[in-house]
Amino acid sequence: MASPPELRYTTSDGISIAYQVGPSNGPDLVYVSGWVSNLALMWDDPYQGSFVDRLSSFSRLITFDKRGVGLSDRVSLDELPTLEQRMDDVRAVMDAAGSESAYLFGHSEGSAMSALFAATYPERTDGLVLFGAFASRVPSEDYPWAPNDVERGLFAERIERNWPDLGMLEDRAPSLAGNDDFMRAFGRYFRAAASPMAAQALYVMNTNTDVRAILPSITVPTLIIHADGDRIAAVEGARYMASAIPGARMIELDSPDHVPWADDAEVVLAEIEEFVTGTRPEPSLDRVLATVLFTDIVDSTATASAMGDARWSRLLAEHDAICRDLTERHRGKAIKSTGDGILATFDGPARGIRCAQAIGEGVQGLGIRIRSGLHTGEIEMRDGDIGGVGVHIASRVEEVAGPGEVVVSRTVKDLVAGSGITFISRGVHDLKGVPGEWELFTVSG
Repeated sequence: MASPPELRYTTSDGISIAYQVGPSNGPDLVYVSGWVSNLALMWDDPYQGSFVDRLSSFSRLITFDKRGVGLSDRVSLDELPTLEQRMDDVRAVMDAAGSESAYLFGHSEGSAMSALFAATYPERTDGLVLFGAFASRVPSEDYPWAPNDVERGLFAERIERNWPDLGMLEDRAPSLAGNDDFMRAFGRYFRAAASPMAAQALYVMNTNTDVRAILPSITVPTLIIHADGDRIAAVEGARYMASAIPGARMIELDSPDHVPWADDAEVVLAEIEEFVTGTRPEPSLDRVLATVLFTDIVDSTATASAMGDARWSRLLAEHDAICRDLTERHRGKAIKSTGDGILATFDGPARGIRCAQAIGEGVQGLGIRIRSGLHTGEIEMRDGDIGGVGVHIASRVEEVAGPGEVVVSRTVKDLVAGSGITFISRGVHDLKGVPGEWELFTVSG
């Protein structure tokens, strides 16, 4: 991942607005983030950082913290910024970056302001991309999908009481809910973006946003991408926006995520790149058959909390060294650390199983236990990383495993016939995000 761009400041109505401008790799693209943001920590998180880095690969990416959040000036909670003032901030940032016109990419709360900007300044808007968008946060007869008064009030109380609680984070990225490292980083990001009272005030302000009336006035090309299982902004609201904006194109993802940098990031990025540049990216990858292994430390969050950061970091380093060594011994390839586990590939399923067993035994001396999951299928080699359905299936198989268990798909079991490895049936499972039913097995010998 490239280094973050230089942090800069401009002023809008006497308010300092923090912004960054990436290298010129294509048309100007202004990323208007959601509810709260922090430019510095955005690049520190591997998921968000990788996402904005990819945006920079096909555009001159312009990012900023809206007034009141992140590295921009805080504002009085009694005088929160209006949509009009936030539009002024976008114009100020574009002027400071020397951008006469740009594509706007609005996420969540940023989608409403981006839509208003596109309708108001079509001469400065080359196109509009919306993700996790909503037109209103108050239900009405023709827009019944917004949260009601009780739901909004309870959520505002949660912000004040525990900012941000785990449920807030998991609801925004359900596909990463089991990734403890991601959730910790996501929590730090929210806390650095706004104080509890500021977050609450901004949330309440956002509930008064309603851009339904201006949607028919948007004349620029518009792309709406939305997860059909989004828990924050119902997909029906995005469909409403797509029907109201002339010529808008909508893409629905089979996903629960409200953030664009989770499980479907590559799909989202490919669609945005094609929309902005006119060319769909040709992935630099090779397709091969491989056995994919995922491991995960059991109860990593509780263990990390009990140990403290320093001891936990040392333990992870020892864990990673054991995993790399044993993977190499079993003729595998360690692809990457997943924070509290590893992702590795093998050219034979029996070697993958033996390696998983060896890692489980090897880390016991550290006082920890792991669970492992394996699947053999086609994967995509992507510049040192891997992707594809085969990887996704292996990840979901690992989630089924219990402490100390090695769980495999039926494909793996069938391919190791005659190896002497024995299995116990775990029955048929629905794997999240994977079509069909999958028969799984626990390695017993």
